[in-house]
Amino acid sequence: MMNQKPIRRVVTGHNAKGQAIIQEDGVVPRIQRIGGDTGPMFYEVWNTRATPAPIDPSSGEPPEEGIILAPPANGTRIRVLDIPPDDDSFADMTPEQAKAHFAEIGAADASSFEGEGSRHAHMHRTETVDYGIVLEGELVLIMDEGETTVGAGDIIVQRGTNHGWSNRTDKNCRIAFILIDGKFSEELQG
Repeated sequence: MMNQKPIRRVVTGHNAKGQAIIQEDGVVPRIQRIGGDTGPMFYEVWNTRATPAPIDPSSGEPPEEGIILAPPANGTRIRVLDIPPDDDSFADMTPEQAKAHFAEIGAADASSFEGEGSRHAHMHRTETVDYGIVLEGELVLIMDEGETTVGAGDIIVQRGTNHGWSNRTDKNCRIAFILIDGKFSEELQG
């Protein structure tokens, strides 16, 4: 994958007098490629663990091990993904390999890929509301029925639906996601 500009994280806080300060300014601390050489690069920016989120003078991001797909219970997550062009290996992926891809981010059960007849090897569903903001490049958002192409500046509101992302170009796509813990209605459970 091409070298991408690092993701800079600026965190604000308060000093002892209650004045607003820049508490942190640097590259995001957690970066990890998921799914081997053909998988997306995850840049974990921040998470919260409650709603409303506690705001105190100077704490940092709640600690987390590794990369986890969904936000914490009652919390949020913001991340940036660099999604490379689709790889030919997706066509031969087994449902077990797709589950293993999502297992790397604590979400094997999110994978809905069933092999032949499924719309994309990385189809998945989470119990979240996700705001996706395309920063550069383009992706195809694949649904159970239908698909649409999104590009730089487009915003996707993903409401707990089964979906996949396909990069059918020869360039990287960078997209920011804000994930919010959600709860399926009775009609959508199971």
